[in-house]
Amino acid sequence: MFTSLLGQLNLLGSARHARLRQTLAEQNINRRLFETSLDLILIVDRRGTFIRVSPSSAQIIGYAPEEMAGKSAVGFIHADDLEKTRNEMRLARRGRVMRNFDCNYVHRDGHVVPLYWTGVWSEPEQQHFFIGRDMTERNAQEDRLRRAQRLEAVGQLTGGIAHDFNNLLAVVIGNLDLLDGRMGDDRELQNYVDAALQASLRGAELTRQLLAFARQQSLKAEILDINGRIAGTISLLRRTLGEGVEVATMLSSDLWPAVADAGQFESALVNLAINARDAMQGSGLLTIETENRHLDADYCRQNAEVQPGDYVMLAVTDTGSGMAPDVLAHVFEPFFTTKPAGQGTGLGLSMVYGFIRQSHGHIKIYSEPGHGATVRLYLPRAPANARSAEVPAVVQLAASGGETVLVVEDNADVRAMVVSQLHALGYRVTEADSGRAALAILERGDPVDLLFSDVVMPGAIGGVQLANAARALRPDLKILLTSGFAKGSMQRDEDVAAFEHFLSKPYRKADLATKLRSVLDGTS
Repeated sequence: MFTSLLGQLNLLGSARHARLRQTLAEQNINRRLFETSLDLILIVDRRGTFIRVSPSSAQIIGYAPEEMAGKSAVGFIHADDLEKTRNEMRLARRGRVMRNFDCNYVHRDGHVVPLYWTGVWSEPEQQHFFIGRDMTERNAQEDRLRRAQRLEAVGQLTGGIAHDFNNLLAVVIGNLDLLDGRMGDDRELQNYVDAALQASLRGAELTRQLLAFARQQSLKAEILDINGRIAGTISLLRRTLGEGVEVATMLSSDLWPAVADAGQFESALVNLAINARDAMQGSGLLTIETENRHLDADYCRQNAEVQPGDYVMLAVTDTGSGMAPDVLAHVFEPFFTTKPAGQGTGLGLSMVYGFIRQSHGHIKIYSEPGHGATVRLYLPRAPANARSAEVPAVVQLAASGGETVLVVEDNADVRAMVVSQLHALGYRVTEADSGRAALAILERGDPVDLLFSDVVMPGAIGGVQLANAARALRPDLKILLTSGFAKGSMQRDEDVAAFEHFLSKPYRKADLATKLRSVLDGTS
């Protein structure tokens, strides 16, 4: 019996030791979690005094645990969040077991650290247990996303307005061109026409700038030697910027070729330089730098609009006044400017932004008040086997051969203007107000040498669908598409890219004449 009792005591002892070992193991795990946590862990008494603080406090808010232990949380919580935090603690003690809330702490260096908290009240220990996650980077990512979405929405609105305005300008410019040739010797009337035409052309340039921001301009992607383009623009820049601005260059000797529209690249460089001159009030140092860059996945996670890969970087740095964060948040928006009224349109940087994004590149601005600014443009690296674009041959104008042009345009005013221009140029014209009506003309076999169609039209048959159907019916038919939207913006639709001939609205009578002949004669 004694032996049996001794055996039972041994079993009880073993069970007790096992429970003790388990408890010690759990405490060891909890201690490791506490010491290695990336989140901020706080144990706080009911009066708000820190009992224990995790080592992560040094990384998150700049204070070591021993600097916080034994002190009131009031000295670390942002003043605006004190009452909210006290209320959360009261609710937890009244039986709300788990509490989730936002509360900002103040970093040792003074900046605000946003924290998302999970809090638990333990009645037996009479302690609060809080786990706070630093939301700084997440909030920054959300802010970047909101800015990108805002710019996208503004771009869509801007592009739609510019398209409609281009249709109006097409009518005005087209009719002024027709009127221009009928003034005879009446100089007074000729001056009126010239003034109206110049104003209309300035309006067309404004819509081009708006379409640039909206990423809906026509771009001709080609292989660019960025250093060569900069070298060819430097003399122009020095004349434009004035003697007070010193221009320095730091160009990489082994720079990769890039893919971009040459004219738009040079325009972007000039825009950045002029902005820099204005920021320096006409006196200072402008530095232009080029470099090969690889943007990796980590960088692209912080900048969702760019894809990982190789890029050619152009940096333009000035010694001007710099920009505050609230200005930087809006610099790419159209018509946003810090210049006095009448000085600048606010479209310079928005055009650069649109060009870079439409070119599948990336743009980044670094600036602080009083320390100047650096704008970095990243253009995609050209494929290794790509060749530089050849200089296009000059198109020689030829007189109309009396060909028949089928004009397809749903806007009656634009259609009437185009028909008048074509008649004046010596072409025979057939017209249709829809894709369906044009298709009927082609199906019944009417003579047509060239189809000239708007791209965006109501109904099931738009310009692209009509062009595809026309090509199926008449493989040799010449096709020229036009739109107030630029071709570059519509290349998201693979079918549009199949038609190389495109004329952006609004266009001059001479532009129409040149394009028609080049398409009909096969010289473009």
